[in-house]
Amino acid sequence: MTAPISTLHCWSDLPLEKVTAMVSRKVIAGERQTLIQAYLKRGTHVPLHVHEAEQMVYVLKGTLRCRVAARDVTVREGEVLLVPGGVAHQAQAVEDTFELVVLARAPTSER
Repeated sequence: MTAPISTLHCWSDLPLEKVTAMVSRKVIAGERQTLIQAYLKRGTHVPLHVHEAEQMVYVLKGTLRCRVAARDVTVREGEVLLVPGGVAHQAQAVEDTFELVVLARAPTSER
């Protein structure tokens, strides 16, 4: 069995993907985790959605107003919101926001 090989990434080398006129991002994807730098302009609305991946949102600059299940949460600079996998959530950028998002997928069982 071959040992996994590590990979070094530099944010400044990654392309900035313009998702919409309001959202841009840089993405690093591994087998079970995805790390995203996201830039949301004030007023951006991320619609209600659900995914199996656990998600952490670390606001580096700005403010997000989030709804997780039936709970409203405001996430400010320096705060981290943990959203369990399978839980409905949405967000709105109260101001221009720069965030770091971690999506962690559960390992698949081996057969």
